[in-house]
Amino acid sequence: MKWFKRITIALFSLALLGIGAIAAAYFYVLPELPDVTTLKTVKLQTPLRIYSADGKLISQFGEKRRIPVEYEQVPQQLINAVLDTEDARFFEHKGIDPIGIIRAAFILATTGKKSQGASTITQQVARGFFLSREKTYIRKIKEIFLALKIEKALNKKEILTLYLNRSFLGNRAYGVGAAAQVYYGKELEELTLPEMAMIAGLPQAPSAANPIRNPARAMNRRNWVLSRMLEKENITQAEYQEAIKAPVTARYHGAEIELYAPYISEMARDYLVEMLGEEEAYTGGYNIYTTVDSRLQLLAQEALRNNVYAYDERHGYRGATKVLWQGESANQTRPDQDEIVAQLKQTKSFQGLEPAAVTEVAEQSVKVINAKGEALTLDWEGLKWARKFISNKRQGKAPKTAGEILKVGEQIWIRNNGNIWQLSQIPEVASAIVSLDPKDGAIKTLVGGYSFHTSQYNRVTQAKRQLGSNIKPFIYTGALEKGYTLATLINNAPINNADIRQGTAWRPKNSPDRYTGPTRLRVGLAQSINVMSVRAMRYTGLESAIDTLVKFGFDREDLPKNESLALGSPSVTPLQVVTAFSVFANGGYRVEPYFIKRIDNAYEQMLEEADPTLACTPEQPELQAMPSDDPFAAMAQELSDPNLSAPEELASDDPNCPSTARHAPQIISKQTAFLITEALKSVIWGGGDWSKGTGWNGTAWRAARVVNRRDIAGKTGTTNESKDTWFSGFSPTLATTVWVGFDDHSIELGRTAWNTNGAKDQISGAEAGAKTAGPGWNEFMKNALQGTPELPSVPPEGIVSARIDLATGKLSRKTDYTSKFEYFIQGTEPKEFATEAQTQEDIFIDDSVEDLFQ
Repeated sequence: MKWFKRITIALFSLALLGIGAIAAAYFYVLPELPDVTTLKTVKLQTPLRIYSADGKLISQFGEKRRIPVEYEQVPQQLINAVLDTEDARFFEHKGIDPIGIIRAAFILATTGKKSQGASTITQQVARGFFLSREKTYIRKIKEIFLALKIEKALNKKEILTLYLNRSFLGNRAYGVGAAAQVYYGKELEELTLPEMAMIAGLPQAPSAANPIRNPARAMNRRNWVLSRMLEKENITQAEYQEAIKAPVTARYHGAEIELYAPYISEMARDYLVEMLGEEEAYTGGYNIYTTVDSRLQLLAQEALRNNVYAYDERHGYRGATKVLWQGESANQTRPDQDEIVAQLKQTKSFQGLEPAAVTEVAEQSVKVINAKGEALTLDWEGLKWARKFISNKRQGKAPKTAGEILKVGEQIWIRNNGNIWQLSQIPEVASAIVSLDPKDGAIKTLVGGYSFHTSQYNRVTQAKRQLGSNIKPFIYTGALEKGYTLATLINNAPINNADIRQGTAWRPKNSPDRYTGPTRLRVGLAQSINVMSVRAMRYTGLESAIDTLVKFGFDREDLPKNESLALGSPSVTPLQVVTAFSVFANGGYRVEPYFIKRIDNAYEQMLEEADPTLACTPEQPELQAMPSDDPFAAMAQELSDPNLSAPEELASDDPNCPSTARHAPQIISKQTAFLITEALKSVIWGGGDWSKGTGWNGTAWRAARVVNRRDIAGKTGTTNESKDTWFSGFSPTLATTVWVGFDDHSIELGRTAWNTNGAKDQISGAEAGAKTAGPGWNEFMKNALQGTPELPSVPPEGIVSARIDLATGKLSRKTDYTSKFEYFIQGTEPKEFATEAQTQEDIFIDDSVEDLFQ
């Protein structure tokens, strides 16, 4: 019995020593143990996501891809796969697994090697959040004590959820939600059993068992996971046999971008980084919902590209990008197809442009091969545009054969224009388009350039360019406010008394250089007559004109104090222009443009919400007579006191204009906004009676043919030497500005000319607002407004109409083509009638030549 007693004492002593050692170890590491209760509020690093107003993902920023999921969102078989692989007794132990520890100790004693094994999922959570991955005894001790503390602070589901969301699973994917997207492009509930097993096998070897980089090792790992599931009776033998036969289907799936709109996403990213700092913005899991409408944005991008291609092609072909081989005629061996494809793959496709190599040239067609190894034919329809580019003002003769354009061995750009494959090239000209809702300033589309790939410069917000004739509606607004009407005659005659403030003898001219004498203001704006704009500004006064432009949102420091102002010499951004034109569309209110609808944090709590300015004035309810003892009686008697307001229960409850909202300042009257809008409709629809020979076009007559709606209005704009071209216009629900020019201010847009049968230039035309920017606006607005009803033009209160004589602007008793009804602000209509001697029978203005006016 003595030996038994001695053994008992020894074991007891060893136990005491063990307990003491554990206690000593605990108190030794206690000061270094972090507070595990922080796991209750842990913030997983999640990327920034930016969406359109209708929920389409535009962009994602951040190094780590993580899609946090709740425990209930994880399929049970995926949970089984993870537990069977990593910690089969997870729901039984208290944070550490004694059996696993004994196994690891035995391995250490027998082999002298430390093992990574014996770590429970709780220990892995402790290590992942608080410790390094180094294999040291002190780290293992800390890990064990942290695991015990975590088990007391969190329940099992909370611990497992942290593990499923935190684990690194390769290819920048953190957590099972991101892994499902990265490897399979699926949501968790869409995964198959083999796919779940593949993901469950990744935490211990995210690189070695990566199914994209090492599919063979990944399959072995997956099948081992499936065998564990079979052993634990979580799958049947039949399920196991079927699953291990499944091929490895994983491939890399990037972020599921549903709407490519890089310029607006950059604006949103910059905004959040400015607000929160770069690290927090990129890892905090914020979701930014912009005001951009995905349908309209796609239409805007397409319209801009098509318009830029059209400009680029009419100015000629600049040649191949490079020569891959010299062709058979030069006795150079043609590379084989694999070599050609390999060289083409070195050039990235973008914006629908694909690199291709010319392999055969026929009379009026060529054969090419693209970077996919596909053989394509470019027929004459896709080649004949390619006159030689000489300069922006000169082009070569129209080609007659494909050999005049291309040679075998050349690397070129091709694109599918929606009908055929055609020869193309990267445009050098720049452009921008922006649209907003005139009711509240929400930016609906924003395209800062032809390609974000070639230039990240956002021309909508950053490019200040000369406004040209787009300024004229604002000049005439000032004139209307000073007493002019749409029927006022302004002398369309040369200006000989130069503005001395110019520093030189500045004498503005019309384009073309034609003058028709006294002309109605409506016609002057519709036909963009330069000298009339200058005379209208002289009537209002330069300082008054500047004040008017400032009211519309233009910066005073950008407005020159000389008469060139009347022709658009100020440099402004497209965003400023579309905001200013929105004033006419909404009845005189200057809304604040905005592009962020709301920002949510990682917990779907709203961090910030837009508070837009509404283009309306809330109706003030009338206060009823009140008893003398009513607390508001005194208020009713003192309504003249501007510091008093109606009680809350009497506030306006108009849902379209709530009194609690922010309201845009009304900078011009509804009557003035209506009159300018009517004149801007004449820019598109013209006037007069063509059947009687008195019809006339506005400068944007193409819009009438393309968009073909009576509720649109707009204005062309062209600067000196055609360096900037504009088209700005609106419907009652959408305002849009298009700009086209070169980023280098010194480059002119030039002109185009067609040479026929060796003769001199037969047809030529300078680039101008109607020709260069207008088609982009026309295409966009036609498609954007498609399916929406035309809204009738309803004159606001205070507008009257009177029949006027077209030649004099005075009242007319006639009902023929020499007269028409015109709108006036009540009290400004003419008071006298035109006499027979004053009436001109023929007021026809010949503008049958295209691009006659700016």
